[in-house]
Amino acid sequence: MAGEARQPTQLLRKVGCADLTAVPEVRHALRELLRKWGGPGASDVAELLTSELVTNALVHTDHGAVVTATVVPEQLRVEVRDFVPGLETPHAPPADDGTHGRGLVLVQALADSWGVEDSGVGKVVWFELNGGAA
Repeated sequence: MAGEARQPTQLLRKVGCADLTAVPEVRHALRELLRKWGGPGASDVAELLTSELVTNALVHTDHGAVVTATVVPEQLRVEVRDFVPGLETPHAPPADDGTHGRGLVLVQALADSWGVEDSGVGKVVWFELNGGAA
């Protein structure tokens, strides 16, 4: 109905410890979720940033992760939750620090906002992209 607020659309995926095959699966699921959201390239940026956060969680923890993507008409929020106690904030490496560790540099450069929060049983690394229905 006209004037009725649309409910958020959500993706929820659990990924196993060190299961890097989950990265393309999460990308595909996110692509399907975003099919009608955002302008040209919005899905590409979202998939890239999600891949970086999921890969970081799988490479740097021994407990797997949970990926949540929530779409509302004007915004996408992706959260990657790990289960490692303590809030060790991920950091972007210096520019001369080799070829690894560029994921958070990309997140910082391409996301409209991002951050890290303590979830009580681990941490949540998240990003947001502003946009809307194409």
